[in-house]
Amino acid sequence: MKSEKLLLELEQILEQLGFVVRKERGNFRGGYCLLEGDKIIMLNKNQPADYLVGQIIRFFDDYDLRSKLDDMFLKPAVRKQIVQRIKATDEIIMSKANPNSSLKKQEI
Repeated sequence: MKSEKLLLELEQILEQLGFVVRKERGNFRGGYCLLEGDKIIMLNKNQPADYLVGQIIRFFDDYDLRSKLDDMFLKPAVRKQIVQRIKATDEIIMSKANPNSSLKKQEI
C-alpha cells in the first residue's frame, strides 16, 4: 500500500477515534494537542507522506491507542501496515535500549 493511501486511511481512523486532523504548512514537526476540548493532531504538509504515516503510528503507540485499534474494523491491508510499522518501531526502540543485543558473537 502506498504511503499516500495509507496516510488517508490513518487520518480517517483518527477521526473515528474523535481526533481532529489538521494539515498545515510551517516550520514544525507536528503532534497532538488539546484546544478548547478538541483533540487535535497537527501534521506538517511539507513533510513526505511516509514521515507523516510514521508520526501517526508513533502517536498510536505513545498514547496507547493499540487496544482501541484492536476493537475497530480496519481494512486488512491497513491493519497489516499498522502492525508491521509498530513492530519495526518497537524493534528500533529495543535496539537503542540494548545496543549489544544485535551484535552476533563470532567464533575465534
